[in-house]
Amino acid sequence: MDVAVAVVTLPAVKMLLVAIMLLGILVEIKTGGMGAGVLLGLVAAAVFWGSQYVEGLVSLYMVAVFFAGILCIGVEMLLPTAGLLAGVGAALLLYSLVLALGGDVSAIGVLLGAALLAAAVFALIVKRLPSSRLWRRLVLKDASTSRRGFVSAPPRESLVGKRGDVRTELRPAGTALIDGKPVDVVSEGAFLPKGTAVRVIAVEGMRVVVRREEETGTR
Repeated sequence: MDVAVAVVTLPAVKMLLVAIMLLGILVEIKTGGMGAGVLLGLVAAAVFWGSQYVEGLVSLYMVAVFFAGILCIGVEMLLPTAGLLAGVGAALLLYSLVLALGGDVSAIGVLLGAALLAAAVFALIVKRLPSSRLWRRLVLKDASTSRRGFVSAPPRESLVGKRGDVRTELRPAGTALIDGKPVDVVSEGAFLPKGTAVRVIAVEGMRVVVRREEETGTR
């Protein structure tokens, strides 16, 4: 028994147990109550906290903080709180684990190593797991694409070659009336007074470039 406890308290084994706990939490958040993540995390937590407590390395306060974090995450999966409880739960978990691992810089290193290991394993299995409501809130899947009707600006390439009249002085930006509609335009750099006939020579995103009409054939 003493040998088993001594083995479990080795730094490498502790890192592995913490990684399994973190992996269990990630799996449970992803699946939303299927129980696989809970079972995995509870087994690892029982071995980790039990061995640490037997060796006198942790207090009941640390254990209580850890399970308070678990409770917050569990409530978040059942009640929508915009991620507030999940954030509090994650903070409590990390705080308790850092304390249990020694509360120093090396403890943070062990925790980071465990987190990277858990993330790597989770990335390998994530596509095979169903998604929970909390996971869908945490991960943005929708994209504002033109196929779904989202555009940053209406296409204006059709204006190229159109003629119009300057409505406000171009210094070099201003407004011109093109196809009977006011359009924000910019000249090639020259000042153009109101009433000048212009032609659209280029459209660069939102920028509509015009040139004096009598000069369009000289370039």
